[in-house]
Amino acid sequence: MTLVVGLGGTLRAGSTCEAALRIALDEAERAGANIQCFAGPQLQMPMYDPAAPDRTLEARNLLAALRAADGVIVASPGYHGGISGLVKNALDYTEDMAGDARKYFDDLPVGCIATGFGAQAAMTTIDALRAVTHALRGWPTPFAAAISVNASLFAEGRCADTGVESQLRTVGRQVALAAARAALPA
Repeated sequence: MTLVVGLGGTLRAGSTCEAALRIALDEAERAGANIQCFAGPQLQMPMYDPAAPDRTLEARNLLAALRAADGVIVASPGYHGGISGLVKNALDYTEDMAGDARKYFDDLPVGCIATGFGAQAAMTTIDALRAVTHALRGWPTPFAAAISVNASLFAEGRCADTGVESQLRTVGRQVALAAARAALPA
């Protein structure tokens, strides 16, 4: 089975961004993938320092999962027109993968999800996530979910808008199916 790793959210428990990520991962699991989620506090790591060789347990766990991943889903809130510092710092840790046989996200499908209080925040964050995915040698899936949130969109991890839920599930399904196709023997 393939492994899809999700990372994102905020430090706030039950954030809308984390809820969105978990819905996408649920769909990846329904499509046959094993999933692993790194959200909120699991991403609270020191600022990435390439000169410091020691890594926290959280950083080591994230890197081990990303090294084993067949697909990745990244979800970020739109903060001031871009990716949150928490998510960007977690992605910066992939620099430790530069010397690996598979560098960074080389040839992996990467689903992008952005949440924001308004369409502009969500779309600029999607653009940034796609740019980072390309820089990390990954393949952004054709569909990305740019979600304009409001206070009632998510409750207890559930999405109140079937259209938004469908978008999140599309991201999860595309990553899982692309990862499964890539794993087939040539």
